[in-house]
Amino acid sequence: MAIKFQFNKTSLNDLNKQLKIRESALPTLKNKESALRMEAKKARRKSEELLEELQSSLKSYDYISGLWTEFEPGLVEVKDVEIETVKIAGVRTPSLRNVNYIVHDFNLFQKPAWYAEGVLLLKKLAQLGIESEIYVEKMKLLDFARKKTTQKVNLYEKVQIPGYQEAILKIKRYMEDEENLSKAAQKIVKNRHMIEEEEESHGN
Repeated sequence: MAIKFQFNKTSLNDLNKQLKIRESALPTLKNKESALRMEAKKARRKSEELLEELQSSLKSYDYISGLWTEFEPGLVEVKDVEIETVKIAGVRTPSLRNVNYIVHDFNLFQKPAWYAEGVLLLKKLAQLGIESEIYVEKMKLLDFARKKTTQKVNLYEKVQIPGYQEAILKIKRYMEDEENLSKAAQKIVKNRHMIEEEEESHGN
């Protein structure tokens, strides 16, 4: 990225101001980047834990798998999933508040004794699956924000800050050279003036 500047004091002040903004923002951006990386990892881990719990819950009921053939399909339905927004390191992420179910009527006296337990189990399994998906979404949002922050850190650290520093140095050197040339020119003029004065005084 080429930084536009002019060889004058106004341009120098502007560049210094821009450099200071980026230098002071960089530590904050780095902290945000590491916080987002950590939170994305935590969300991924939580999603995996919930999926493992779901798998182990399914395995633990393998012994009654034959009974599920007696279970009415569509007895338990997910009516609504209540999600709230939680800010993590400045990023809006979803969080599960509640899952609302519809349990269709069934006759407890006509159905096997384990039916009520089966309803609770289905609710639990559905909750684990839904919550795991929400954590996957949370992880994606945090990871996307982390990538954007990393890009900004790299832009500041590797491109803009060195670019502004180089431009400032160029202006300073130019101004120093200009000042030295001006002094040298003044000295020449002064010396010439002195020589002329001397010549005039000798002539008189």
